[in-house]
Amino acid sequence: MALPSSPSATARLLTVPALLLLLSSAALLVFLILPSLSPSPAAHLCACSPPTTTHTTTTVTTTTTTASPAPVTTFPADVAWLKAQLASNSLPLLASHDAWHRLRKGINPRTREQQLFDINRHHGISHYPDEEATNHTALPCPGELLVEEHHSNYGEPWAGGRDVFEFLANASALTPRDQVLEIGCGTLRVGLHFIRFLEAAKFHCLERDELSLMAALRYELPAQGLLYKRPMIVRGEDMDFSRFGDTVMYDLIYASAVFLHIPDKLVWTGLERLAGKLRPQRGRIFVSHNIKFCSRLGGDECTQRLTELGLEYVGKHTHDSLLFNHYEIWFEFRRPKV
Repeated sequence: MALPSSPSATARLLTVPALLLLLSSAALLVFLILPSLSPSPAAHLCACSPPTTTHTTTTVTTTTTTASPAPVTTFPADVAWLKAQLASNSLPLLASHDAWHRLRKGINPRTREQQLFDINRHHGISHYPDEEATNHTALPCPGELLVEEHHSNYGEPWAGGRDVFEFLANASALTPRDQVLEIGCGTLRVGLHFIRFLEAAKFHCLERDELSLMAALRYELPAQGLLYKRPMIVRGEDMDFSRFGDTVMYDLIYASAVFLHIPDKLVWTGLERLAGKLRPQRGRIFVSHNIKFCSRLGGDECTQRLTELGLEYVGKHTHDSLLFNHYEIWFEFRRPKV
């Protein structure tokens, strides 16, 4: 006799087949619908924009700044500023001789002679023993130069060199690229300012005095940090400019208190050799103090001789000193346009 089935067993028998059928139907549905949801490769290529490649370019802007040359002239505003600094520090603009020496008492004043004595015996100076001195000092300098005795070699203060530079640079409209020749540069009282202002190798000098050359080359140039400017300073006399080369052209040639001390004939020899090296029209020759080498010939003869050399007289100038009661007289010459 057959036993009747229980309700729970019947439900399980009906549920399992139905569940299997449901899962199969769902899988079939997903299989059919999924391709339509994913675009085909052809549809992708046609319907969409091609991929964009982005190139990032970094532009580096390099700004080349050309430093302007230092101002040549001392302007009224500069003088006013300095006077204001003196006033703000309660310093007198002028001090008497006695007042100056009273002030010096507090700072152990030394004359150059005393300072030289101390240097020679290394008093108060940390120094290497004699056998090691040359191993540590690249450019051993005589004590006389270290105490700047050569600054007193002139008939006027050392500071007058700046006055000469300011006048000549302004009067000749000098630029750092110009070529300059000084006849008799001495210890570079004037030349230092030109060397500092001009580009490298643009300053030439002919000097005959050995002591002056020692001071210029062994002390002033290294002490002023101007060795890199490579000025051409030549020992020579008799107006021999051959070592400067045959092709050089000068924008400025000057002689400060030099032509006073040499014979007129030699001055004319120098002018003859330099006339062709002066840049036409723009170039200038300046001679200080007087031109007796010319005036002793007489006006007409001097003019004629200058003309034969291709030179002409431009005029006479005076220039005041910035720091002491003094003025200089300068005579200007040029080479007319060829």
